[in-house]
Amino acid sequence: MDDNQSPTTEKDDEESPGQQPGLFARIIKFAGGDSASDDEAIPDIGATPVERALVQNIITMRGQRVEEVMIPRADISAVEASADLAELAEAFRHEAHSRLPVYRDTLDNVIGFVHVKDVALARGFGATTNEPFNLEDHVREMLVAPPSMPTKRLLQRMQASRIHMALVIDEYGGVDGLITIEDLVEQIVGEIEDEHDQEETVGWRMEREGVYICNARVELSEFEAEAGVDLLPDDLDEDVDTLGGLLFMLSNRIPARGEVLTHPDGHEFEIVDADPRRIKRLRVILFGAERASAKAAE
Repeated sequence: MDDNQSPTTEKDDEESPGQQPGLFARIIKFAGGDSASDDEAIPDIGATPVERALVQNIITMRGQRVEEVMIPRADISAVEASADLAELAEAFRHEAHSRLPVYRDTLDNVIGFVHVKDVALARGFGATTNEPFNLEDHVREMLVAPPSMPTKRLLQRMQASRIHMALVIDEYGGVDGLITIEDLVEQIVGEIEDEHDQEETVGWRMEREGVYICNARVELSEFEAEAGVDLLPDDLDEDVDTLGGLLFMLSNRIPARGEVLTHPDGHEFEIVDADPRRIKRLRVILFGAERASAKAAE
């Protein structure tokens, strides 16, 4: 999505004389409203099951705070302001994001973000220049939000400012997390997958021996075969199908992002990405993997 284009300006959602506003424009407007009751507003948004599901997500979003949706500090991918063009290109290639925060010295001193489009237009597609590359010449402004800000309000700010990335700052001015307009829109329409979401297709990747980054929807039996472990007693094999289901069974709830659950056999499951409704990604640390890594490093 172009940073200079509001997410509500898609052709199908444009308003013109005599036409009703598009569905996306209407649900965003509904997200910011507080006067009408939810039951009264739902029929005005749409009558189909899909549209009603969208409205139900917005009703949930009304009580949601930025800290529930943000990418935590530990998982932020960023680039230092002193990075040269080769380092920046490698960061974009490795992270597969179109935008990266830019910081000086520490992540608590973020100066904005860089968009791959700006760098490509200035330095790629056959462009030639003898001027030295200065990353700060391509830095764009970022929004700042407190953890307690309602997500609906931040979405409205992103719409109005056409700035689609925000830092989440704590009371002391430190960086708590990061949030993008995609994170917010996913709360309404569900998870948005693109060509870079390889983990959704592959299911898992090995970080190092005995440690895996996994999609929570991966089939439990397939992962057990890959990792050579048995994570469920035989009498429960038919009750749990996915890794996410296993974690729900272990905790009897949806674990929060950053939380670590321990399996009875000693394996650890760290929640890498989740929202209040579902687990998205997790890190599986098989029993003994950390000790093996430490021994190999000696």
